[in-house]
Amino acid sequence: MRIGFAITGAGHLLNESVQVAEKLSKNHDVTIFLSAASEEVLKMYGLYERIVNITGGRYRELATDSNQKFSYPITGRLSLGKYDLLIVSPATANTVAKIVHGIADSLVTNAVAQAGKGAVKTVMVPVDIHPGPVDTVLPSKLELEKCQNCDECIAAITCENDAIIPAKEIDLMKCVGCGLCKDSCQYGAISEGKIITIYMRDIDIENTKKLAQIDEIEIVEHPHDLLNYI
Repeated sequence: MRIGFAITGAGHLLNESVQVAEKLSKNHDVTIFLSAASEEVLKMYGLYERIVNITGGRYRELATDSNQKFSYPITGRLSLGKYDLLIVSPATANTVAKIVHGIADSLVTNAVAQAGKGAVKTVMVPVDIHPGPVDTVLPSKLELEKCQNCDECIAAITCENDAIIPAKEIDLMKCVGCGLCKDSCQYGAISEGKIITIYMRDIDIENTKKLAQIDEIEIVEHPHDLLNYI
């Protein structure tokens, strides 16, 4: 099968989505579509290289907002029915809202619009489905209550990307999620994969309900459910 696999900038269910993309790429041609935010977030979580490693070759390309500019020429394949399936996982509330209101001003939202025009089935994993609390995983974080404000911050010295601002924070725009800082700090002041609870907004839940009503789109709750469509 030829599968378009779109990723947006959510940390929730991101690792699981990458796992499914890797699994699908073993037996199918998978083209990766990355939103601008997902490029940044994949790097924060140390997942970007795993996505790059599953691409290479015709219909196994890596398409991004930056390399597709403003006309997104690669999405024309979807309108021509060149793919068997389009997956969007995870899908942020922002992406869902745009699709529900017919906005196609990014690579991923344009891909969904073109898939609809080409009668290509789209399956999405929205991160905002049910009301109430949801546990999600954070990227690397500097825990200030544990930081000793050392004269020489070993974590900052170890970081190859200068992402550590000693006794202040981690610059997530520079962080690639390698974990070297966490391993080097003897005080355990850097966490990785910390779980926090967030609460879904009513407007995002409502948009997900509207998304499910669009004929050419189907939603599932977890990336692993996507394997049922192959």
